[in-house]
Amino acid sequence: MSSSDRSQAVGVKTYEVRTYGCQMNVHDSERLSGLLEDAGYVRAPEGSDGDADVVVFNTCAVRENADNKLYGNLGHLAPKKTQRPGMQIAVGGCLAQKDRDTIVKRAPWVDVVFGTHNIGKLPVLLERARVQEEAQVEIAESLEAFPSTLPTRRESAYAAWVSISVGCNNTCTFCIVPALRGKEKDRRPGDILAEVEALVAEGVSEITLLGQNVNAYGSDIGDREAFSKLLRACGTLDGLERVRFTSPHPRDFTDDVIAAMAETPNAMPQLHMPLQSGSDTVLKAMRRSYRQERYLGIIEKVRAAIPHAAITTDIIVGFPGETEEDFEQTLHVVREARFAQAFTFQYSKRPGTPAATMENQIPKEVVQARYERLVALQEEISWEENKKQVGRTFELMVAEGEGRKDGATHRLSGRAPDNRLVHFTKPEQEVRPGDVVTVEITYAAPHHLLAEGPVLDVRRTRAGDAWEKRNAAEVATPAGVMLGLPKIGVPAPLPVATGSGCGS
Repeated sequence: MSSSDRSQAVGVKTYEVRTYGCQMNVHDSERLSGLLEDAGYVRAPEGSDGDADVVVFNTCAVRENADNKLYGNLGHLAPKKTQRPGMQIAVGGCLAQKDRDTIVKRAPWVDVVFGTHNIGKLPVLLERARVQEEAQVEIAESLEAFPSTLPTRRESAYAAWVSISVGCNNTCTFCIVPALRGKEKDRRPGDILAEVEALVAEGVSEITLLGQNVNAYGSDIGDREAFSKLLRACGTLDGLERVRFTSPHPRDFTDDVIAAMAETPNAMPQLHMPLQSGSDTVLKAMRRSYRQERYLGIIEKVRAAIPHAAITTDIIVGFPGETEEDFEQTLHVVREARFAQAFTFQYSKRPGTPAATMENQIPKEVVQARYERLVALQEEISWEENKKQVGRTFELMVAEGEGRKDGATHRLSGRAPDNRLVHFTKPEQEVRPGDVVTVEITYAAPHHLLAEGPVLDVRRTRAGDAWEKRNAAEVATPAGVMLGLPKIGVPAPLPVATGSGCGS
């Protein structure tokens, strides 16, 4: 008898959520999981591979071939659904918002299609599809309820996303996200801080403020300094040790934000600032509202105010019309900015975006060659910047599941304040995810650091207590396995697949 058969035998329905794309989708999936658990479902065991009563796809419309991958996965589930009476399949997210009725036409075994604005309707739509025995397609054109008002099944006991806005007012020619998530809508500062305080009371010690264009926060409520005020307010909350945010836009990155980062003790010395291109000509064609000089000026100001800040970025290679001279300007900015890491994407057409119909599309082989040159340069810089960390002492927040080889190497892993990943020698004293250890860096690789000496200090935390309590509860019940979603403060591996990115 399979695990799901056992669940059915005791009258418990299981669910699985598969997440694709950006941090907004990851956070939305926490909401979807919370909604389903609130409706009485329990999470299917890890590795179920579709062996659940409800399988939800939270899709992305930005990645290349996103639709082909979705329909391939749906096709894989079709025979499973035939063999499993009562199984339901739901498709949500940006691709659902974009394709709507197309999904049911191409995959008629799908039960529910819902959009980015009405994720709270999922349980109702599943029930309606079951009773009426026909697919339910409901795509709201505007936000029905701010996602943070919905139940949540967070993926970490010690770190959490906190959404401060949804939507985006930018009109970048390569990006379809604003069309799918709508205009920016801001939450009231008091509501945000109340959520943060509630999370801290539960044991969370690190939060990441989340928005499609996070530092434009305030434009919807009429306060251009609202984001810097929010950062400073987070600094007054007892028990909140680390505050991060993603993703900002250079256009809105003002001096008051830099000052707030530098002067707020729990604001981490880390910044993800999408570049996209170093060429003024390409930036204009992308409809990005800054130019190379402005971008490098921001980097210079951040480094002056926060000398040890680790800065990461997004870059698109091969945008329509990009010349060799344009690409050399991108390499120039990479050399000047000395990013700790860059998430690089090969441009590819996205239906529905202005860039898809632009002239002078760059041949694939040219894009590939430029991409490889950029990655090689950034790898060299990442390694050089990491070597500068050798000999420094860091306080690490111990992470869960970050070091794939930790078991074999007898190490644990954690994140430094600047978000660098550090693998460290496992101490004799018990250390839990969420606890804080002090280590000295002894070795640098391009994408991680090592602390091979003894741990200098271990600080048990309320966040570690929360992890221990949650872990014990999940071991005692059949509901708790991890989705494999990105953890807070953990950047994705350097992408090798092509895409155009959906960062600010």
